[in-house]
Amino acid sequence: MDLLNTIISNIKTINKEWYSIAQQRLDNLTKPQGSLGRLEEFARRLVAITENTMPVLDKKVIFTFAGDHGVAEEGVSAFPKEVTRQMVFNFLNCGAGINVLARHAGAEVVVVDIGVDYDWGLSQDLRAKRSEAVESGLSPYGPTAFILKKVISGTRNMRKGPAMTRQDAEQCINVGIELAIEYAQKGYKIFGTGEMGIANTTPSSAIAAVLTDKPVSEITGRGTGIGDEVLRNKIRVIEDAISLNKPNPLDPLDVLAKVGGAEIGGIAGITIGAAANRIPVVIDGFISTAGALIAYCIEPKTEDYMFAAHNSVEIGHKAMLEKMGLKPILDLNLRLGEGTGAALAMLMIEAGLKIYKEMATFGEARVSNEIQN
Repeated sequence: MDLLNTIISNIKTINKEWYSIAQQRLDNLTKPQGSLGRLEEFARRLVAITENTMPVLDKKVIFTFAGDHGVAEEGVSAFPKEVTRQMVFNFLNCGAGINVLARHAGAEVVVVDIGVDYDWGLSQDLRAKRSEAVESGLSPYGPTAFILKKVISGTRNMRKGPAMTRQDAEQCINVGIELAIEYAQKGYKIFGTGEMGIANTTPSSAIAAVLTDKPVSEITGRGTGIGDEVLRNKIRVIEDAISLNKPNPLDPLDVLAKVGGAEIGGIAGITIGAAANRIPVVIDGFISTAGALIAYCIEPKTEDYMFAAHNSVEIGHKAMLEKMGLKPILDLNLRLGEGTGAALAMLMIEAGLKIYKEMATFGEARVSNEIQN
């Protein structure tokens, strides 16, 4: 717990004076006060998070954590677990949704194997995919980065026992924290979270049920697009897992270990590490929000540094956002994951910052700001 406890001690509550500083400039721009709505909110928050009157978002990165889940053997997903590693190859070939949208947002993608049940070794396939990405020129930043930080080779089936040991869960969080520190030191100014893992809406629903104290049936959705019969089975599986493992809602690490996933732990760590380094972090959809909720329950001050990218069609997403007091930026019926919503939300956040920094003030434009009665 040494790294986790140390990094938590570095997380500070936002100094509200910085909101006032940003608001003074916003109110003096050539527009009616508050007329740009949440774009102004984004600018205020960036100023307060960074404690910089003119923040810069020149280096953006989205971390897509990948991990497998033993509970997939219970038939809770529309796809087999092999799709997890296949999609990692797709990420590295810059062919996935996150590659396209991150490129559009000017963000780099870092794929992190934190729990995939596959031995990459010196895989010729992996080398080939990376080579293809370089030669194709699909990404302005070169190939998507691949970082091997495997803690486990997939979780165990949580319907039959704990998904991970407590030590594994803590190590997954530490992986995220270490990456946050590394990329902060490299000068990245904003993080996004994403994930890939077949069946990972099942542990995410379990986490949501335990930490929001809502019935499993009210927070469990269709994930990859399962039918009614599979959905009913998924609910039973989650209820059985919670009943068997008895995760303690007052101990988020216990919840992560018993009914969570490696990639969820990594996202919790990135969120905690971002807050400790005063870096805004854009939380993607349902699974990413489960990781953010773990972080929030470990240290509520992390919420100050989070932007909720969007409202997923997964029914449990809203409950988790409400628990943390987060308001989603977008509502586009997204349910892909990978960090796609985070990439889109980064565009809105950066738009708010550009308004704040580049729009003329009344004085600069020689426009009267007196209100006529």
